[in-house]
Amino acid sequence: MALELTYEAIEEAAKRLHGLGFVHETPVFQCHTLDKMAGGHGRRLFFKAENLQKTGSFKARGASNAVLLAMGDNPDLKGVVTHSSGNHGQAVAYAAGKAGISCAVVVPEGTPSNKVKAIQSYGAELYFCEASPAARKSTCASIARERGFEVIHPFDDHRVMAGQGTIATEFLRQVPDLDAIVVPISGGGMSSGICVAARHLRPECKVFLVEPQGKELGKSLKAKARLWEGENRFLETAAESIRFMQVGDLTFPILCELAESDVFTVSDQDMIEGVKLVMSRMKLVVELASGAAVAAALSEQMKKISGPNNPSISKIGVILCGGNIDINHLPW
Repeated sequence: MALELTYEAIEEAAKRLHGLGFVHETPVFQCHTLDKMAGGHGRRLFFKAENLQKTGSFKARGASNAVLLAMGDNPDLKGVVTHSSGNHGQAVAYAAGKAGISCAVVVPEGTPSNKVKAIQSYGAELYFCEASPAARKSTCASIARERGFEVIHPFDDHRVMAGQGTIATEFLRQVPDLDAIVVPISGGGMSSGICVAARHLRPECKVFLVEPQGKELGKSLKAKARLWEGENRFLETAAESIRFMQVGDLTFPILCELAESDVFTVSDQDMIEGVKLVMSRMKLVVELASGAAVAAALSEQMKKISGPNNPSISKIGVILCGGNIDINHLPW
């Protein structure tokens, strides 16, 4: 049974996840050097360290919430199956293992070896497929039919979205007067959850989305219509965790209503520089999607819409969404 994405669902997810010990409350860090790089004039950055979350990314929140709710709806559940480029697969495998049920993960060819090994380490069965959204989806559906498993979609699932929204309930308790939150986006599960929670807890807090080149989400948000043509596909980006071109059918209406339509677009090199900055100045290990959020927060585009140009946006939250970078194959 799917949940509607309400603030109440997010609040219940937070109680469920922390009450059963499935996730950490992640810390918030600041960095004086990065504040100065952001332009000064009272502008301050607050980094939500989801790279320190269970399984190394925010995905543990949504996956665990979905697994727990699926088991509550069906106590005889045989297992769960998902498709993932790494982080969501690790998270579902972790949650299923902790809950005591079987898990299968469909992984596209070319997924970084560190993420493949991590999924296996949590006890999941791996199935490899062609590196396309369509192949991932069809392989996942086939396994679900054959084995009687329930599908846990990476982002287009209200249970997953509610779990991801708990990032914002924590963040706005830790820093109650945030003016904006900068969120990297792929399918939109995390960003839609954050949007709903932020709107309820602090309506004036803006949610800015950060995308790789080629996604062109802003055009669709401004038109309030899906302008992408054809089937979903992967973008040409080194950031494998945010390479879906199109956001989900469930996430898109929420983003249209609650997210800022001025989307930040960053290059792979921008992301790399963001990762290097966090590693060198903050001593935190993050992956390229996290670097995307850092790059956006430090960009000229952000400087134009915050600080002295707009004093109402001076305290900016940045989601460091994950830290599962392959240290044996760094992207520089």
